[in-house]
Amino acid sequence: MKTAAVRAPAGFKNILFATDFSSTAANAIPFVKAIAGHYEAQIFAFHVRPPVVNPMTSPNTWAVDLEIAKAEDEQHRREMLDTFPGSRTTALIAEGGIQSCLQKAIKDNNIDLVVLGTHGRTGAAKLLLGSIAEEIFRNVECPVLTVGPLANYCQDRTGKFHQILFATDFSSDAHYAAAFAVSLALESQAHLAVMHVIPDQEAGDLVSPTDVSRSVQELLRDAVPTEARGWCKVEYLVKRGNAWQPCRESPMK
Repeated sequence: MKTAAVRAPAGFKNILFATDFSSTAANAIPFVKAIAGHYEAQIFAFHVRPPVVNPMTSPNTWAVDLEIAKAEDEQHRREMLDTFPGSRTTALIAEGGIQSCLQKAIKDNNIDLVVLGTHGRTGAAKLLLGSIAEEIFRNVECPVLTVGPLANYCQDRTGKFHQILFATDFSSDAHYAAAFAVSLALESQAHLAVMHVIPDQEAGDLVSPTDVSRSVQELLRDAVPTEARGWCKVEYLVKRGNAWQPCRESPMK
């Protein structure tokens, strides 16, 4: 993995808050307010609805359906604007597929950050964030902040980050995320934890767990520029187990 470059502190000028007006979406609202306030960013409250006119509806009802949709859109616009009083907020309502509409909204409004609430459900083999949330953060080109139902917002409402966890699998694209994590840590003078999870050792492995942990420690250190280590506190964590489960401590820390 390439070393993360030290760049100018991260800043957000345009934040997109994606909502379906559910309680799940509402979990993200305090974070949107705090981050937008800290960075003096503009908020784009964004909602996507299915097309009103489609093959499943009778042409005889299209005129009425369009009028109903127009009234609902106006109500949703007012609700989105009322959610962020005192902030520079633009209400956006699109019709169509969530992914294509979101990509267009991000491009048209120069979005720096997408924020959305998500439910956390444990599956048999992985953590599920919900199909729409997963589709969003895997396909959009800007950072995405997902806020789960158990997210703690009681400690600080300034919008600054105090503890940042950068989990890496050392993939070819991981250095982009590392650079962003370092930048956010520098901006907020936050504690940065850089972590990698090692699979459990199997019978027949020739390399000792201690040697593997030591090698991973060196890779983690290489992910953070030397000069950045003097500007924020950095901790390197090597864990064992499955990345999606609570991990056991490594022999080294």
